[in-house]
Amino acid sequence: MLQIKDLQQIHWEQVKEIYEEGIATGIATFQTVAPKWEEWDAGHIADCRFVAIQGDKVVGWTALSPFSSRAAYSGVAEVSIYVRTEYKGKGIGKLLLNTLIKASEESGFWTLQASIFQENIGSIHLHKQAGFRKVGVRERISKLNGRWRNVLLFERRSSLQSLND
Repeated sequence: MLQIKDLQQIHWEQVKEIYEEGIATGIATFQTVAPKWEEWDAGHIADCRFVAIQGDKVVGWTALSPFSSRAAYSGVAEVSIYVRTEYKGKGIGKLLLNTLIKASEESGFWTLQASIFQENIGSIHLHKQAGFRKVGVRERISKLNGRWRNVLLFERRSSLQSLND
């Protein structure tokens, strides 16, 4: 039975394995090595990180990282979501992303954003299903393995958070 739990340090080794799978695809992140737990933990919002667990195996994870340290952007965060290769296409990403969206709204976030490689069709589809819309393209934003890469910018505005306050 699939369970969604808060991502804790005890999950890190399996979370890191999944992250490394994403790194290996060349279409998930500009990172070329997974960080140590301490670095990853410091860069992600504590109450908006989750794992999907099947039995005793972590099969996916999602988390938010702050968009900016400026107070004006305190309600804006960047989404990360990864699913083990053999578990893709089973609705795990959708469940994780919906859990993350709900938690983000409960924590007062009004905008979630995602930067997705243009080749990552699965991630683009997942984010669109969750209400994200494409707002731009960052052309040749960075090199990965010596090749310039473009990323698509997606965002989702919370319907629960008042933008008129």
